[in-house]
Amino acid sequence: MARILLVKTSSLGDVVHNLPVVSDVLAHMPGASIDWVVEQSFSAIPQLHAGVAQVIPVAIRRWRRSPLSGQTRGECCNFLQRIRHQAYDAIIDTQGLLKSALVTCVARGVKHGLDWKSSREPLRLFYDRTYAVPWGQHAVTRNRSLAAQALGYAVISPADYGIGCPTKGFPWLPGGRYAVLLHATSADAKLWSESLWAELSKYLFLNNIVCVLPWGNAVERDRSERLAAAMQQAIVPPALALHDAARLIAGAHTVVGVDTGLTHLAAALGVPTVGVYGATDPAATGIHAGPHAVNLGGIGAPPSVQDVIAALERLMPV
Repeated sequence: MARILLVKTSSLGDVVHNLPVVSDVLAHMPGASIDWVVEQSFSAIPQLHAGVAQVIPVAIRRWRRSPLSGQTRGECCNFLQRIRHQAYDAIIDTQGLLKSALVTCVARGVKHGLDWKSSREPLRLFYDRTYAVPWGQHAVTRNRSLAAQALGYAVISPADYGIGCPTKGFPWLPGGRYAVLLHATSADAKLWSESLWAELSKYLFLNNIVCVLPWGNAVERDRSERLAAAMQQAIVPPALALHDAARLIAGAHTVVGVDTGLTHLAAALGVPTVGVYGATDPAATGIHAGPHAVNLGGIGAPPSVQDVIAALERLMPV
């Protein structure tokens, strides 16, 4: 049985984009055992794929804040013991950053990564074998291409994220159809105007669809509350852990989201999803999940409400 270690630690969207690699490997190497190193805060995502045998959490982001503390030293030692316990036939770093290369370096096995022209940082010395993966391709395609070259198979099928999530209800969520509106993102330039979200809610209200406005921090919560106050039928949920956010999204009638990791997760879960872009290029990092997902807008050209409504009418189930 082949043992494979995938190294893709962050961010949320990047982790989602790596899920098809698991499906590809198992399709071409049935019976392979696949482990995955991921940032602790995103560990719920690889756990959604039944093909991942073991999720190995790492906390590089948190460790950087207090590198010399006793807690950090202890956690680092525990991580090193865990990752070195198992020898792997192949270790594949699809992240292509120094932090992931260092993780790859300490694991035991043949190390595979991007060549110097294909990664953002010169990491050739950290790997046993490197491969060319052209820039300009979508992140999902780049991940799949690297793994395929490392393991010796061809990528011929559409991306299969291979994940599912229970849709058990929440006590604060009424029955009936709801849309998850993912208005929050880490960069203000990626936001969609609050007035446009309010206008979109009118269309959803007329179609008897409740708006749900999740949030991740105090600033986002305030924005959710402002938006809900301007909408006729909207809910601001309590703080949600990532696995609960996945459950909420999985049960949605539709999702509309800006360029943020949860929007990519919605598309990966098979929910009809509209991605709203105004500061980034969706050709490189947009939602990438077949006919039930669509990207609108682009750098300096956010979509209108009518653009989003037209997309929803094409995507939403009756």
